[in-house]
Amino acid sequence: MVEALSAALDEGHAASLIGLEQAATADALRALAQIHARLDALTATVLRHAAEVRVEETGGATTTAAWWSQATHRTRAAAHRDVTLAAALGRHTALAEALAAGRINCEQAQVIARALADLEDDGPEDLDPSVLEQAEKHLIVCADTFDAKQLKILGRHVLHVVAPEVGEAHEAKLLEDEERRAAERTRLTMSGDGHGMVHGRFSVPELHGAMLAKALHALTWARQEPAQVRQVRSTPQSNGQAFTELLERISEKDLPSVGGVGATVVVTMTLETLMGGLGKASLDTGEVISAGTARRLACEAGIIPMVLGGQSQVLDVGRRRRFHTRAQRLAIAQRDKHCTAPGCDASPGRCQVHHVIPWSQGGPTSVEDGRLYCSAHHAMAHDPKRSGRLRT
Repeated sequence: MVEALSAALDEGHAASLIGLEQAATADALRALAQIHARLDALTATVLRHAAEVRVEETGGATTTAAWWSQATHRTRAAAHRDVTLAAALGRHTALAEALAAGRINCEQAQVIARALADLEDDGPEDLDPSVLEQAEKHLIVCADTFDAKQLKILGRHVLHVVAPEVGEAHEAKLLEDEERRAAERTRLTMSGDGHGMVHGRFSVPELHGAMLAKALHALTWARQEPAQVRQVRSTPQSNGQAFTELLERISEKDLPSVGGVGATVVVTMTLETLMGGLGKASLDTGEVISAGTARRLACEAGIIPMVLGGQSQVLDVGRRRRFHTRAQRLAIAQRDKHCTAPGCDASPGRCQVHHVIPWSQGGPTSVEDGRLYCSAHHAMAHDPKRSGRLRT
């Protein structure tokens, strides 16, 4: 049989494709895919036999999977998946028959076998064997419509279909176990590189990952025209910019206090820097930022500016009176409608309130002295090199 298959393949490779029309080409590819699945089923049958006769002893390997990897130069992971599937097909007759008939492909068979194994290992202790058979047959039917990725999702919920009386309780247990493992594996690491950047990695539960993604998408899409939202994909750079804006939007009232001090960053700067100088400002965490960034942050409620005079004496520690109230912000938003920078129509929800006459120069915290600026133009307003471009 193997020799016949090899001879048939030789004939197929030698055949000419000239004159093979579109419909015939499509039919040939479908048939080849089916033959591929049938050949995978036959290979699995022989692999299962290889494990029984301990074929690994012929080459000094320790397991059938290790021998299969050496003999075919497949990766250990791929060889292990092949042997695992071969063993599963020996236990699940309907699945083996579907693969042998070419009704499903190898990827689908592996996913179905994994779903059935999960039911055997983690399913209800008193699960009736007939329910497992029903689940197997149901997933095989689903394979006529769904690919392996979709089957994996269906496999997690198969008990809802074949045994709804136990499916809900089983799925609840799976979710609880999954969330518990996610909580145990949650991590976040950060480290500065000494060149103005902090790098980090994190692993969070799926729920919190979805929450973060949604917040970043909202901040990213808010910068785009409505017609472009579905056309422009988020990039690592735009996500990073949205993440920094998200951090700046966090208010100290939303965070617990530690040792009687709120979780608010204190920016220390000289009076000259606040009034428009080109110096730098220091954070209470030890880092330094530019003067323009410090002045921009001084307009926002999430930052407390501490202004120093000569001999480093404290002249002022910013308080809430410096910031526009909620009522004032609503009035300004109603008046301005959008960012007041020329050509910018960013909505009020994307804007910050900027003092026309700087607070450091005696500007009042009033509706008349407030203007809406989006985050980009607000940064520009406090950058001496670019502020001249703004005319409101």
